[in-house]
Amino acid sequence: MAKKVIYYVNQFFGGIGGEDTADFEPEIREGAVGPAMAANAALNDAEVTHTIICGDNFMGSNTDEALERIEKMLEGMEMDLFIAGPAFQAGRYGVACGNVCKMVGEKFGTPTLTSMNVENPGVDMFKAYTIIMDGANAAAQMRKDMKNMMAVANKILAGEELQGPKAEGYFATGRRVEKFLEDIHENTAAARGVAMLIKKIKGEPYQTELEIPKKDLVPVAEPVADLSKANIAMVTTGGIVPVDNPDRIQSASATRWGRYSVAGVDALPNRAADGYKTIHAGFDPAAADANPNVIMPIDAMREYEKEGKIGKLHDYFYSTVGTGTTESEASRMAEEMIPYLQEDGVDAIIMTST
Repeated sequence: MAKKVIYYVNQFFGGIGGEDTADFEPEIREGAVGPAMAANAALNDAEVTHTIICGDNFMGSNTDEALERIEKMLEGMEMDLFIAGPAFQAGRYGVACGNVCKMVGEKFGTPTLTSMNVENPGVDMFKAYTIIMDGANAAAQMRKDMKNMMAVANKILAGEELQGPKAEGYFATGRRVEKFLEDIHENTAAARGVAMLIKKIKGEPYQTELEIPKKDLVPVAEPVADLSKANIAMVTTGGIVPVDNPDRIQSASATRWGRYSVAGVDALPNRAADGYKTIHAGFDPAAADANPNVIMPIDAMREYEKEGKIGKLHDYFYSTVGTGTTESEASRMAEEMIPYLQEDGVDAIIMTST
């Protein structure tokens, strides 16, 4: 008897639409939809019986409600494996896949599987709760991601033991599992440790059995002593730029940033007034184009300035796009911005997003 698989996709891969339908509410359909069709064709002695579709915005803004509704949809259904994605480098989609997989694992005890790029925030958030394959950064490589996912999916469904993160191509979950070696009497932990030490002394390559993840920790800044005298700068990843986007900042996977003067400006004029717009590709731009201050609140900061709550609003704001932008690029852009802020005597930064 074929085993049962249920699949999760967002509104785009579910064929509902793009960003304009990102508020699509959870829905379950019989059979395979979108990437689930490729999964269904690659499964051995198993089939995708249902596909769940949910908009990224709905999941992100109503997470508890969305998960409760999906849980009710799954109650009483046969499910040997739950698969989501792949989510590539899409942050909202990755977090949605992680949330759903985590819920399914905890509520139903069903194995779960998804795929994300290493830069997707969903990896660090959910790798302890579900198997996350190390995927590509764009949908153009979906075929490869699906192949890797299905190889592991078929092993899980067949009851085969997975050989670990490196061998199977998924992110380490943070759990250590005992494994008994066939030559245990000759290859003890002591012998393996000495062998590694000798290789290290000789400068030869070796592989530790206990990898300690490196964390890029940022020291907590000292508090602002007196806000009423502070020079406050505004920085955003919401993509607010002059209508002609003079710095040609990309709408996703940004590698560029801009610095724009707001000296003497009480509020940012909108796109219709030939002022500012958003070039961010990760959300519906209508509200930001109509009033860019909802993301870059120059109007509110001017009020604080007039009321004496802050000493001064810095004469420039800084902008880039966060969606799909890698940590390395974000770090580089920050390092490029900092000298300007230091030179202008900025005391604190307010970081706005979407």
